[in-house]
Amino acid sequence: MHRILVIDDEESIRNLLTDFLESKGLDIVKAPDGESGLKLLKDEKFDLFLLDLMMPGMSGLDVLRETAHEKIYIPSIVITAYASVQTAVEAMKLGAFDYITKPFNLEELYISVQRALDVSRLKKENFRLKKELKRKFGYNRIIGNSSRIQDVIKFIEKIADTDSTVLVTGESGTGKELVAKTIHYNSLRAKKPFVPLNCAAIPKDILESELFGHEKGAFTGAINMRIGRFELANQGTLFLDEIGELAPSLQVKLLRVLQEREFERVGGIKTIKIDVRIIAATNRDLEKAVKEGTFREDLFYRLNVIPLHLPPLRKMKEDVPLLIEHFNAEISRRKKKEPSKMSEETMNCLLNYRWPGNVRELENLIERIIILQEGDIVTPDDLPERLSEKCPVQKPEAGEHVLTREGVDLNIMLDEIENNMILQALEISRGIKSKAANLLGLNRTTLIEKMKKKAIEYSVSQK
Repeated sequence: MHRILVIDDEESIRNLLTDFLESKGLDIVKAPDGESGLKLLKDEKFDLFLLDLMMPGMSGLDVLRETAHEKIYIPSIVITAYASVQTAVEAMKLGAFDYITKPFNLEELYISVQRALDVSRLKKENFRLKKELKRKFGYNRIIGNSSRIQDVIKFIEKIADTDSTVLVTGESGTGKELVAKTIHYNSLRAKKPFVPLNCAAIPKDILESELFGHEKGAFTGAINMRIGRFELANQGTLFLDEIGELAPSLQVKLLRVLQEREFERVGGIKTIKIDVRIIAATNRDLEKAVKEGTFREDLFYRLNVIPLHLPPLRKMKEDVPLLIEHFNAEISRRKKKEPSKMSEETMNCLLNYRWPGNVRELENLIERIIILQEGDIVTPDDLPERLSEKCPVQKPEAGEHVLTREGVDLNIMLDEIENNMILQALEISRGIKSKAANLLGLNRTTLIEKMKKKAIEYSVSQK
């Protein structure tokens, strides 16, 4: 139910408005003067307030000035018997949504109230969406304390508000789309569309239509006109992922759009002007592709206005624990499960792994653990084999032998144990072979044969 504050010094007007608006299903609060009305606006939540301009003490304009000063963003409708162009203009400048003169028609006033409430709802929704986008794509979404990732964040802060084309490079899974979204939602284009397109995921024969759209009848199956990604992204940002996979014929057409900022739909003759910021991304070495003749040199330089390279996770090992903590908390909340607890040995395994799939691989692993984990603590046995093989092996104490995850050669290990026992027996017996054999439960001749076979020599001076 919408909550409305009525501020008017005339009791009859307050009661009239209250009775009428309550009959429309609205929750009404009354204030007899500007001072008490302003206090209510500061202390309580309202969706709208109706305000009489001419009141003793604090006037309606004074109330509007104070709400503006206090940054109280609640729509208002001004009601007065003393209408003038000057007061109307001043009230509107101070943020009033509408201006109604006495005597007024209640139904017309209700229409104005509905319109003001609709605007209020849209503003609240817009504020909520902006807050959500800032939470999703603020700089704090790029996780890491390492110098490499902090340099990336500082670089994004520097380039976000420009309109320059950005080429994001890095291995698969390093977060290129997240970086592209962070650039867009922290730029002056944040209120406009962010339109992604994976050039490798769409068949080459329809990629041109995806980019530029097509006219009805342009080709078999084109039964309707279709708008392409460039038009959808107008005044916003177009993110071209895996740009290195673009066919040579489309590279030429993309180059023209970047140069002229215009294009024609497939099968069309009308030139369409666009204002789009381009962020491209690739895991390929485009300079090498240029030398090999698979990527146009002129297009490369058009895209590479601002190069941004994302380092692989294996070069930021100090960020792994922080990323694990972040994904653990976020995915647990999303899946409505308890966060997983990693044993020290498990954490060492994760730190020793090279992460060929980078941050995406780590995120997917944490999701798998949270979904499948049954015990209280995540042990190396709960990890995929490719990770558990990288777990560091605990070194045994002197004389102790343990079975490692890589396995052992039992014959070699038994031979080492036998050699060690013979040497210990000879040391205890001070080299007297009959005593050493007795300690080992062997005949003297058997011991001598083993020493010859193993090339074991011992003298008292060894001690």
